[in-house]
Amino acid sequence: MIFDGHNDVLLKLTIDGGMDKAGSFVTGRDGHIDIPRANIGGFGGGFFALYVRSPLNGKSLDDKYDEMKQPQYDVPLPAPVPQADALPVIMEEIAILLRLQEMGALKICRTVDDLRGCFASGQMAAIMHMEGAEAIDAELHTLDVLHAAGLRSLGPVWSRDTIFGYGVPFRFPSDGNIGDGLTEAGFWLVKRCNELGIMLDLSHLNEAGFWDIAKTSDAPLVATHSNVHAISSHARNLTDKQLAAIAESDGMVGLNFACAFLREDGQMDPDTPLDTMLRHLDYMIEKLGEDRVGLGSDFDGAWVPEAITDVAGLNNLRAAMRAHGYDEPLMRKLCHENWLRVLDKTWKE
Repeated sequence: MIFDGHNDVLLKLTIDGGMDKAGSFVTGRDGHIDIPRANIGGFGGGFFALYVRSPLNGKSLDDKYDEMKQPQYDVPLPAPVPQADALPVIMEEIAILLRLQEMGALKICRTVDDLRGCFASGQMAAIMHMEGAEAIDAELHTLDVLHAAGLRSLGPVWSRDTIFGYGVPFRFPSDGNIGDGLTEAGFWLVKRCNELGIMLDLSHLNEAGFWDIAKTSDAPLVATHSNVHAISSHARNLTDKQLAAIAESDGMVGLNFACAFLREDGQMDPDTPLDTMLRHLDYMIEKLGEDRVGLGSDFDGAWVPEAITDVAGLNNLRAAMRAHGYDEPLMRKLCHENWLRVLDKTWKE
């Protein structure tokens, strides 16, 4: 069974019609994840992102991905989103997640015991995660309320700036050493997340923000959906120095399936062989150890390799991993056990 570090299905359901379309998650929908295909692919659940989309200004996501097919690119980041605009979107996405739980499609998990219970029963497990903290006020009152509602994982930024810090653009080739790190409010956010046991996701932070959290947080360092910069020199990927810090903290990294962050040429091209994913996994295992590597697909938020396509295609990834020489104990760690290990060390239960 695969437990996954990141998906954007709540965003897609919101775009497709919101609460009225929640049932499509059970019966079948366009996109990467629904119950019928999850059952085929052995998808046990994952981190369900709450995310506020920026105005597209007449462009589609496909237009952005087309820009990422050039030999070099620097996709402009959108402007920050005010809290007053972000909070209603987050409330709608939480309401959809609650409706899915009400329908029996999944269970919102607040503890590792909740996750293990889902794995044992076969019910899909969902961790409420926030990708970009635009909906949270500087005084962190909203954070406390969201934690009470089930929030257990948070990324301070999704690439665009927030009042808490700065992210990395979709830039290739580049590293993440771009701009300032956490703001004063960002340091308070890290402290309060530590107190509450909310996992901090480093995936979209720039390098300065990464190091600010590394020196401030008392929890393992985790990037839920990031890849190896030494293989794909994209601004979103992690350098060897960052991987070493994650290993030292006993944290982990979830392999991002997005083609642009996998390929040496940085292009968002679904014609990407599974061997490319295995190269990243091998490198992560070498640098982090086999207990600190997992999967973080970015399903419903990116173009993924054609050999996978959606959750039903996870069987192809498993087959490739086994053919590559990964034995069953390692498969279990990579597919779900490592996520349980790091969450057990992070959440306050």
